Amino acid sequence: MHGRHRQRHLAVGLGAAALTMTLTATAAPRSATTAAERYGWGEPLPAWSDEFGYGSEAGPAVPDRAKWRLAGGGPGECWPGHSDNGRRCDADTRVVGGILRMTGEADGDTGWIASRYGQKYGRWEARVRSRATAPDNGRPYHPLLILWPDSNEHPEDGEYDYLENGAPGEKCAEAFLHYPHPQDVPVQQEHARKCGVDLSRWHNVAVEWTPDHLRGFIDGEEWFRFSGGANADRDCVQCAPSMHQTIQLDNFHGDGLQSAVYEVDWARVYDLPDDEGVR
Repeated sequence: MHGRHRQRHLAVGLGAAALTMTLTATAAPRSATTAAERYGWGEPLPAWSDEFGYGSEAGPAVPDRAKWRLAGGGPGECWPGHSDNGRRCDADTRVVGGILRMTGEADGDTGWIASRYGQKYGRWEARVRSRATAPDNGRPYHPLLILWPDSNEHPEDGEYDYLENGAPGEKCAEAFLHYPHPQDVPVQQEHARKCGVDLSRWHNVAVEWTPDHLRGFIDGEEWFRFSGGANADRDCVQCAPSMHQTIQLDNFHGDGLQSAVYEVDWARVYDLPDDEGVR
């Protein structure tokens, strides 16, 4: 479990929603710093990464189906939302003017996509922003970047929520890194929080997963690192099996939500070289 074994395969998992709101898409300004640039991660893996260089306001595009699984299983479909709150509907996730736009509706229908590919160990980075599009009613959506187990077995195979906002556009970034553990014990996780980050603006958010650690980055700056932690109730935090990226705008409240939008300029995946050591 702790060796350099690398697994890559088609990912499985669940999760997505419908666009009704007209918003103007603008190309995200280029950031001076990404974790990939700062730490020399090399080129992103093209089969697994998406620059979202397609779609328009006049013709919103379905996310590339060679790269992504859609909510409901296909265009125009829906399935139950997070903890059966509302629905995840394909139509709430579209590429518009070079940006992936995920919309959370007031009625509880929302967006979700998942990468078709998973790997054990690697690096993931995405450029994201989020904001509410209605007055605060105390029932916000929940934007996330997640590495989810390809087995779809949670919590047994862990879960790495490397960005988890309690509401769109918050001023503090949070992460919840779940240990692989049996269902019959309390939730086993590590938590990180970084304030002074305006998440309504574009930021590059990344995670590095190695046999030795999990590290998180915002705009190229490390903001969390976790390693080990195995005990009688759990395996070590970095000891999950193969994972894949999901992008989620989760409904925690049912209906009557504060509508929101979650945007992704690009999402990139990097391999972990076989000779990579502890850093």
